Amino acid sequence: MKINVVVKPGAKVEKIVESADGLVVYIHARAHEGEANVGLIQALAKYYGVSKSCVTIIRGEKNHHKVVEILK
Repeated sequence: MKINVVVKPGAKVEKIVESADGLVVYIHARAHEGEANVGLIQALAKYYGVSKSCVTIIRGEKNHHKVVEILK
């Protein structure tokens, strides 16, 4: 399953909000040297109840707008 995700790094509270376009993910990690991407993968794996290896960023490694694939 492919999902459009908007990442909000540096948030005080980690949460995932569903929107019309996909998901908005608020994470603690900063957007520095891939820390936000690691935090995004961890948050989505927990949200969907899958292992971290089942979550892959397909597009948008260095952008706030990403396309993520979840394997179940």
